[in-house]
Amino acid sequence: MSLDVSPELLAEAEQGTLREEDFVDTVRTSLPYAYDLIASLATELHTGARDFTDNQTPPPSEHERGQLLRALASDAIRTSLERHFDVTLAFQNCHRVAAFRPEARGGETYARFTSTRSQVLNQSPEFRDC
Repeated sequence: MSLDVSPELLAEAEQGTLREEDFVDTVRTSLPYAYDLIASLATELHTGARDFTDNQTPPPSEHERGQLLRALASDAIRTSLERHFDVTLAFQNCHRVAAFRPEARGGETYARFTSTRSQVLNQSPEFRDC
Protein backbone atom coordinates (compact mmCIF):
# COMPACT_ATOMS: atom_id res chain seq x y z
CA MET A 1 0.00 0.00 0.00
CA SER A 2 1.43 3.38 -0.99
CA LEU A 3 -0.41 5.68 1.39
CA ASP A 4 -1.70 5.54 4.95
CA VAL A 5 -5.14 7.01 4.29
CA SER A 6 -6.96 8.39 7.32
CA PRO A 7 -10.69 7.79 7.78
CA GLU A 8 -11.21 11.55 7.29
CA LEU A 9 -9.39 11.57 3.93
CA LEU A 10 -11.32 8.50 2.83
CA ALA A 11 -14.59 10.23 3.77
CA GLU A 12 -13.55 13.33 1.79
CA ALA A 13 -12.81 11.17 -1.24
CA GLU A 14 -16.11 9.30 -0.91
CA GLN A 15 -17.99 12.62 -0.77
CA GLY A 16 -16.07 13.98 -3.76
CA THR A 17 -14.63 16.89 -1.79
CA LEU A 18 -11.02 15.81 -1.52
CA ARG A 19 -8.73 18.78 -0.96
CA GLU A 20 -5.33 18.46 -2.61
CA GLU A 21 -3.67 19.91 0.51
CA ASP A 22 -5.04 16.98 2.52
CA PHE A 23 -3.82 14.52 -0.11
CA VAL A 24 -0.32 16.06 -0.15
CA ASP A 25 -0.22 15.94 3.66
CA THR A 26 -1.05 12.22 3.47
CA VAL A 27 1.80 11.77 0.99
CA ARG A 28 4.12 13.69 3.35
CA THR A 29 3.33 11.44 6.30
CA SER A 30 3.10 8.19 4.31
CA LEU A 31 6.19 8.64 2.13
CA PRO A 32 8.42 10.97 4.17
CA TYR A 33 11.68 10.14 2.40
CA ALA A 34 10.21 10.83 -1.05
CA TYR A 35 8.42 13.97 0.14
CA ASP A 36 11.51 15.38 1.88
CA LEU A 37 13.77 14.62 -1.09
CA ILE A 38 11.44 16.38 -3.52
CA ALA A 39 10.99 19.27 -1.08
CA SER A 40 14.75 19.74 -0.83
CA LEU A 41 15.17 19.60 -4.62
CA ALA A 42 12.40 22.17 -5.05
CA THR A 43 13.93 24.49 -2.46
CA GLU A 44 17.33 24.22 -4.11
CA LEU A 45 15.78 24.88 -7.53
CA HIS A 46 13.77 27.91 -6.41
CA THR A 47 16.67 29.50 -4.52
CA GLY A 48 19.28 28.99 -7.25
CA ALA A 49 19.89 29.85 -10.86
CA ARG A 50 20.34 26.35 -12.28
CA ASP A 51 17.96 24.89 -14.85
CA PHE A 52 17.30 21.89 -12.63
CA THR A 53 18.38 20.15 -9.45
CA ASP A 54 18.77 16.43 -9.08
CA ASN A 55 19.54 13.73 -6.58
CA GLN A 56 22.31 11.27 -7.38
CA THR A 57 22.68 9.76 -3.91
CA PRO A 58 21.07 6.35 -3.44
CA PRO A 59 18.47 6.09 -0.68
CA PRO A 60 19.80 4.76 2.64
CA SER A 61 17.72 1.58 2.41
CA GLU A 62 15.29 -0.32 0.23
CA HIS A 63 12.47 1.06 2.39
CA GLU A 64 13.27 4.62 1.30
CA ARG A 65 13.85 3.53 -2.30
CA GLY A 66 10.39 1.97 -2.25
CA GLN A 67 8.88 5.25 -1.06
CA LEU A 68 10.51 7.12 -3.92
CA LEU A 69 9.40 4.58 -6.50
CA ARG A 70 5.82 4.60 -5.19
CA ALA A 71 5.65 8.40 -5.22
CA LEU A 72 6.96 8.73 -8.76
CA ALA A 73 5.07 5.75 -10.20
CA SER A 74 1.68 7.19 -9.20
CA ASP A 75 0.41 9.88 -11.53
CA ALA A 76 -1.80 11.31 -8.78
CA ILE A 77 1.01 11.51 -6.22
CA ARG A 78 3.58 12.79 -8.69
CA THR A 79 1.40 15.52 -10.19
CA SER A 80 0.16 16.62 -6.76
CA LEU A 81 3.77 17.00 -5.59
CA GLU A 82 4.63 18.89 -8.77
CA ARG A 83 1.78 21.35 -8.18
CA HIS A 84 2.54 21.62 -4.46
CA PHE A 85 6.23 22.43 -5.01
CA ASP A 86 5.77 24.24 -8.36
CA VAL A 87 8.17 21.95 -10.19
CA THR A 88 8.21 19.41 -12.98
CA LEU A 89 9.75 16.10 -11.95
CA ALA A 90 11.80 13.74 -14.07
CA PHE A 91 13.12 10.35 -13.03
CA GLN A 92 15.95 8.04 -14.08
CA ASN A 93 17.18 4.72 -12.72
CA CYS A 94 16.38 3.89 -9.09
CA HIS A 95 16.87 7.19 -7.37
CA ARG A 96 17.88 9.97 -9.73
CA VAL A 97 14.95 12.32 -9.50
CA ALA A 98 15.26 15.84 -10.87
CA ALA A 99 13.20 18.97 -10.30
CA PHE A 100 12.79 21.40 -13.18
CA ARG A 101 10.97 24.69 -13.39
CA PRO A 102 7.51 23.96 -14.87
CA GLU A 103 8.21 25.98 -18.01
CA ALA A 104 11.27 23.81 -18.72
CA ARG A 105 9.13 20.79 -19.72
CA GLY A 106 9.42 21.56 -23.43
CA GLY A 107 12.98 22.83 -23.27
CA GLU A 108 16.33 21.45 -24.34
CA THR A 109 17.66 20.61 -20.86
CA TYR A 110 14.52 18.71 -19.89
CA ALA A 111 14.45 16.89 -23.24
CA ARG A 112 18.10 15.91 -22.81
CA PHE A 113 17.53 14.65 -19.22
CA THR A 114 14.49 12.58 -20.24
CA SER A 115 15.95 11.25 -23.50
CA THR A 116 16.58 7.60 -24.21
CA ARG A 117 20.26 8.48 -24.64
CA SER A 118 20.48 9.89 -21.10
CA GLN A 119 18.62 6.88 -19.75
CA VAL A 120 21.15 4.53 -21.34
CA LEU A 121 24.12 6.62 -20.22
CA ASN A 122 22.84 6.63 -16.62
CA GLN A 123 22.77 2.85 -16.31
CA SER A 124 25.28 0.75 -14.48
CA PRO A 125 25.39 -2.82 -13.13
CA GLU A 126 24.66 -1.70 -9.55
CA PHE A 127 21.25 -0.37 -10.71
CA ARG A 128 20.27 -3.72 -12.23
CA ASP A 129 18.08 -4.85 -9.30
CA CYS A 130 17.15 -1.61 -7.68
